[in-house]
Amino acid sequence: MAQKGVDLDQETFSCSICLDLLKDPVTIPCGHSYCMKCIQRFWDGEEKIYSCPQCRKNFMPRPVLEKNTMLANIMEQLKKTGLQAAPADHRYAGPEDVSCDVCSGRKLKAIKSCLICLASYCEKHLQPHLDAAALKKHKLVEPSKNLQENICSIHDEVMKMFCRTDQKCICYLCSVDEHRGHDTVSAAAERTERQRDLEESQQQIQQRIQDREKEVKLLQQEVEAINHSADQTVKDSEEIFTQMIRLIQKRSCDVKQQIRFQQQTEVNQLIDLQEELGQEITELKRRDAELKQLSLTEDHSQFLLNYPSLPPLSESTHSTSINVRPLRYFEEVTAAVSELRDKLQDLLREEWTNISRKVTHVDVLLPESEPKSRAEFLKYSCQITLDPNTAHRQLLLSENRKVTLKEETQPYSDHSDRFTEYFQVLSRESLTGRCYWEVEWRGRYVHVAVAYKNIIRSGNESRFGFNDKSWALICYPDSFSFYHSNVQTSISAPGSSRVGVYLDHRAGVLSFYSVSESMTLLHRVQTTFTQPLHAGLGFSWLLHVGASAEFCKLK
Repeated sequence: MAQKGVDLDQETFSCSICLDLLKDPVTIPCGHSYCMKCIQRFWDGEEKIYSCPQCRKNFMPRPVLEKNTMLANIMEQLKKTGLQAAPADHRYAGPEDVSCDVCSGRKLKAIKSCLICLASYCEKHLQPHLDAAALKKHKLVEPSKNLQENICSIHDEVMKMFCRTDQKCICYLCSVDEHRGHDTVSAAAERTERQRDLEESQQQIQQRIQDREKEVKLLQQEVEAINHSADQTVKDSEEIFTQMIRLIQKRSCDVKQQIRFQQQTEVNQLIDLQEELGQEITELKRRDAELKQLSLTEDHSQFLLNYPSLPPLSESTHSTSINVRPLRYFEEVTAAVSELRDKLQDLLREEWTNISRKVTHVDVLLPESEPKSRAEFLKYSCQITLDPNTAHRQLLLSENRKVTLKEETQPYSDHSDRFTEYFQVLSRESLTGRCYWEVEWRGRYVHVAVAYKNIIRSGNESRFGFNDKSWALICYPDSFSFYHSNVQTSISAPGSSRVGVYLDHRAGVLSFYSVSESMTLLHRVQTTFTQPLHAGLGFSWLLHVGASAEFCKLK
């Protein structure tokens, strides 16, 4: 009797999630108790609405959990009396487990399912399948909740046959009734054949995994190489620019020193000349005083006696006049330095374009060759839809893939992305990488184009091909022409109602093809795309009402 009471306690004080004795017990609003960590993990897996694992009652918001002190004290007392969790082979089935179909009351976990009996068994109730000769032939598998899917919904029989005609599992009665005359085999035979296909697929997948892992490793090495190269190049370029700055600074100092030296030389010469002229002025003043004194002598004999003794006036070593130039001494140096600056700016501008191009053309991945056959192009096919917010009001969109030029104005709402000048529309999708699509067109003067998202929406320059933000193939009934930046390129090729467009954004390749039984290249562009592109369709004039173009569904 005592042991029976302990068994009752084990079940009563066990967590229905982990099936162990309660640890840090908490009681939720419906009254059921769980381990705190178990119920927290259970609720972490739910979204917004939280429920009880046993009664499934919902709680909103998520209840705040507090430790049940009374239950915790009881668990401590039970542990002291030797109560332990139920043995592993007698664990009960939880919400996520497959339960035994034979157990009554609280069910134990199933350890096997029988494909013949279509039932699942715990270890105890599985024993007859292990002992009885007739049951040993039954097919046992890992526990499954989907056994009822093996029963025919029409005849309530086990589906042991497979209909290759309808590609579905059937029972024997189905094979002689609804599926009479069909190609039918046993499910085991079909499984054997598909197992071979499965193994081949697995081998291919495993091989591809190995190949991709090698590629990932190579790409990682490339990432490291790019980072190292970029860091080293930044370091080297900074050093080179520093050297250039130092060179300019040195030349600046040289010019400054040369100007100062020449300044001092010229000033010294002028000062020397000033001193010489000053001395000459002093001498001339002295002679002037002597002559004045002589001129004041009243005695004629004395005047005549002293006059011959005066030495003659010496010749001046300097010109009687000094030519002073306008105030332009070193201004020519300033002009020469300015000219150097302008030349340096022009050189830097030219070389910067070259440097920038080399930076943007760094391409780690090897360039892939352009497809040749239509089958190769179709590997890069993409489904394109039209953006109603960009469509001109004279354009009618059908299934967002087809556009028709209409005389009636369509009731589109106002939008800043809408074309207002020309009958044009852009795709919703932005295109990068390698893409291929085809356009089926009817009418005259249909534009098949690609454009940047920021192409202007009004004015003459908003027309596809007549600006530097779009590239357009204009389709005529019997010929084609290509436009970009308002420059026309005539194309000598017969007309075609289907045009293929191939884009390799990274490689800067845009190609237009005439699609019929073969692919005929109409025009190829090699450039550098600086933004994602959008596919575009358009028409020239309202006179061509009824003209249409459609993005084809490609398989």
